[in-house]
Amino acid sequence: MIPGFGSLMQDVLWCFSQVKGTIDVGVTEADIISTVEFNHTGELLATGDKGGRVVIFQREQESKNQPHRRGEYNVYSTFQSHEPEFDYLKSLEIEEKINKIRWLPQQNAAYFLLSTNDKTVKLWKVSERDKRPEGYNLKDEDGRLRDPSMITMLRVPVLRPMDLMVEATPRRVFANAHTYHINSISVNSDYETYMSADDLRINLWNFEITNQSFNIVDIKPANMEELTEVITAAEFHPHHCNTFVYSSSKGTIRLCDMRTAALCDRHAKFFEEPEDPSNRSFFSEIISSISDVKFSHSGRYIMTRDYLTVKVWDLNMENRPIETYQVHDYLRSKLCSLYENDCIFDKFECVWNGSDSVIMTGSYNNFFRMFDRNTKRDVTLEASRENSKPRAILKPRKVCVGGKRRKDEISVDSLDFSKKILHTAWHPSENIIAVAATNNLYIFQDKVN
Repeated sequence: MIPGFGSLMQDVLWCFSQVKGTIDVGVTEADIISTVEFNHTGELLATGDKGGRVVIFQREQESKNQPHRRGEYNVYSTFQSHEPEFDYLKSLEIEEKINKIRWLPQQNAAYFLLSTNDKTVKLWKVSERDKRPEGYNLKDEDGRLRDPSMITMLRVPVLRPMDLMVEATPRRVFANAHTYHINSISVNSDYETYMSADDLRINLWNFEITNQSFNIVDIKPANMEELTEVITAAEFHPHHCNTFVYSSSKGTIRLCDMRTAALCDRHAKFFEEPEDPSNRSFFSEIISSISDVKFSHSGRYIMTRDYLTVKVWDLNMENRPIETYQVHDYLRSKLCSLYENDCIFDKFECVWNGSDSVIMTGSYNNFFRMFDRNTKRDVTLEASRENSKPRAILKPRKVCVGGKRRKDEISVDSLDFSKKILHTAWHPSENIIAVAATNNLYIFQDKVN
């Protein structure tokens, strides 16, 4: 039992490969989940994969007979968001992989979400249809035009009930604005604009205008040989539409204010922790690169994830983080082998719970970590089909570094680095989490009494 989020238990396990019609015959590259995102109410959960597909899960409504089914998520809609393309001018293949999904707040019966691959952002409308019109005058029931001479009477079209159908239609396509790969999209709190960030530039878009965007950050040097850092992530402030942050591969965070200047080349605040000379090594620059940055729901704090740690920064203190949590410090001695197998370049994400009191991030061996900010306690849990049966309580896992290993511990040398939890999401108001492990999506929730 961890104060702040209880004993997390698995409520329902969805094997993502089954959603796509295969029964784990073998994981293809296209089936690997690349992003996970709850909508603003938590009733919907969207996942994107490397095959360019988006799968939306909807939460079951509570029934009097089965109140415990309230937490279960079932497939609501599946659609192909992006297709592979080829840039003939640069002789480059553009992957269909979904890099990010962001929901817009619901304004009517339909849902809207943004999805992006490396180059193109799309705005999708997801709507339900349970009625169909019948009784057209100029068309027959199959949609073919009727001979006007055969029309002898005027009919009033009527709506007839039909089986519920969920339709996903692309409403806007925002393309041709990024030279480099898009790593972030973020919807502004004014809900009229959003931004997309690549390695060197951040663009501001209006939802109604697809053929032009406004460049708000440009760190590209005149001579590319002088390039020393790239943008790794960017996000708007949850309440102030003029404020946003972006992180860099040098481990720094810049807070920008769009009221100061149209082009935010000069930051309003600069967050950087001084390097400890005693920890300096060949890998220092690589592991200090920030892979994710997230504002807290309150807007007071920023959370950043680098390779070994999660840090929480106060917006009013730029010189050092107020909290630092070691995610997998036992890997510090393994950096050389992690560099050789490219794992050191993995980009882990991090998320807040609804009250900003607990933070979660992923690790290797299908482990994910939770840190309670109030009690300073932490837990390591595992998302695996062998250890996680529906309605079973997850047992905390421990990694052993030394020679002697207890029965319930796992040795650091036997960790599987091909199994990694890069993408997680937390329900905006409840203790329900979604964890993507390769091609499987796990949904866990607090124990239901």
